[in-house]
Amino acid sequence: MVNKSWEKAHNKISNVIYQAVLNPHANKEMLVRICDGSKQNGFAGLCTSLSHLSIARERLGSESTTKLVSVIGFPFGFIPTFNKLQEAEYAIEKGAEELDFVPNYFALIEGNIETFAEEINQISELGTPVRVILDAHTLKTKSKLSLAINALIDAGATGIQIGNGFGPVITINQTQMVSDIVKNRCSIKVVGGIKTFDQAIDTIEAGSTYIGTSFGFEITQEQKKKE
Repeated sequence: MVNKSWEKAHNKISNVIYQAVLNPHANKEMLVRICDGSKQNGFAGLCTSLSHLSIARERLGSESTTKLVSVIGFPFGFIPTFNKLQEAEYAIEKGAEELDFVPNYFALIEGNIETFAEEINQISELGTPVRVILDAHTLKTKSKLSLAINALIDAGATGIQIGNGFGPVITINQTQMVSDIVKNRCSIKVVGGIKTFDQAIDTIEAGSTYIGTSFGFEITQEQKKKE
């Protein structure tokens, strides 16, 4: 998985980019422009909020290779599982092909791993691929990360997202640590502070499958200039 992502990134960086459209102040013109550009550039995915899904689905169309992704419980997961399920069902109804899901951090930090995993399992059973968002800055040790990662994979998640775009940049060491734990059992997306082509390549080489960024267009332009 990692080697394949490395090859994809070096051949065409857009293959591993998930373009983020999560600015709460984005207007329709901006949303349409980003959707059209993501499709034209062949980004791996476009990640947006529940309120933007209908427009994004229409602009991407049914033939686009750019997957439409919705955040669920974003950014902190401070809502009951029932509400997260409603958000997920709504997202799927509106055409989301993947779900970036914020889990029950409280249960995780308190060591209630069964509650943490059960919520992920309920969302995963809806049938749409689920990527669980973990905060590597909070889960600082390898043992804590391992506990969370093994639980979410067992619960049916198909991917992990390290970081949520808030706080410090995810480091290369953190990415490598997660990659070592995952051992190619699921995909890895790194989010937060990736603004340049070199940063994107370094992140992929450290073991990430994808990168999430709001600077997708700038990064692809950088690669074109290097060719």
